[in-house]
Amino acid sequence: MPAFDYIGRDASGTQVKGVIEAANSEQVAEQLARRRITPISIETSNNAATASTSQDINIKDLLGLEQVTLDDLIVFCRQMYALVKSGVPILRAINGMAESSTSVKLKSALAEISSQLEGGFPLSTALHQHPKLFSPLFVSLVHVGENTGKLDDAFAKLAVYFEREQETRKRIKTALRYPSFVLIAIVAALIILNIFVIPTFANMFSKLGADLPWATTMLIASSNFFLNYWPYMLIVSIVSIVSLRHYLKTPSGMYLWDKRKLKLVVVGGVIERSILSRFAHSFAIILRAGVPMTTGLTLVADAVDNTYMREKIIAMRSGIESGESLLRAGVNSTLFTPLVLQMIAVGEETGRVDELLEEVGDYYEREVDYELSTLTARIEPIMIAIVAAMVLVLALGIFSPMWDMMSAFQGK
Repeated sequence: MPAFDYIGRDASGTQVKGVIEAANSEQVAEQLARRRITPISIETSNNAATASTSQDINIKDLLGLEQVTLDDLIVFCRQMYALVKSGVPILRAINGMAESSTSVKLKSALAEISSQLEGGFPLSTALHQHPKLFSPLFVSLVHVGENTGKLDDAFAKLAVYFEREQETRKRIKTALRYPSFVLIAIVAALIILNIFVIPTFANMFSKLGADLPWATTMLIASSNFFLNYWPYMLIVSIVSIVSLRHYLKTPSGMYLWDKRKLKLVVVGGVIERSILSRFAHSFAIILRAGVPMTTGLTLVADAVDNTYMREKIIAMRSGIESGESLLRAGVNSTLFTPLVLQMIAVGEETGRVDELLEEVGDYYEREVDYELSTLTARIEPIMIAIVAAMVLVLALGIFSPMWDMMSAFQGK
């Protein structure tokens, strides 16, 4: 994807510049508008090919090394909250965080932010220069905190938001741990059977010259295919995985996967409720900070980390801009249940939309907790059915010819 150099001015009138990857200059302008930046010039970057190649061959990024984790962001927000609340100057606080940070990537970013602060840039503008580390939601809350004199509250809200996100991810990983182990055991058992067990019985049956049933023939054919073509299978698997990862990074691939994973058996509902919980909580934080509703929807759309849901939220923003209420936009989006829509309606009637959205987020969190608590119980029957099918085919394939041979010997 080509890269574009841009120069613009943010909401405070400060000049900002950087590089954005997009299909064309119109998409660059759209991304800048979402970041509340007015573009002055947009030109094709001369270093686009180099940047693209560097990104493609960055081994550390591919392996997930040197990435800023949620733990790093939580510690950063908590410490910044304590420092700002204690009256420590922003520049001194950032310098202290840069020295004490255990993340190499965050330390490097904070050093650059410190240099920009020394040059007279506000903190939100400096953070905005690192979009891979600090999301538009993060930057917007810091910007509001700067303008209202409540920067410590902004960092406190961000810390709570990231802690809630981390807790949800941990619960999902814990619930999926048992099914993952079972699937790994099944794959390992299939490999061992195809390499060691089935060939031994195949040799024995071929020496005896017995007529083999369909299950045995299928097992032997599967084992022979695996033994003869495993190098090609390995190459095809690696190429498929790399191609799939590349496709999922494209806009169309990412959109298709984000839409399909909400419909996955058993786990689709958990993913959808988790995203809606994140949407409601982040939208409540944005509104409570005083950000306009339409701007808040744009920021939240970037924070939900799902392109399909993002499109729905952008559609809600368009509806509100055309004069619809939040309730009507929510109904048209088909994202929310009738119970949640009633809560949004009450929030609009009473002028407490942020409070009711917080309740909506808590409601979805309770739904996620319940779904996760019963996830293992719902997955177990599927796992048992898979293992039972494997055992059945194995028993029919190995023991059936043995029983036939024993019956033949007894008949003689």
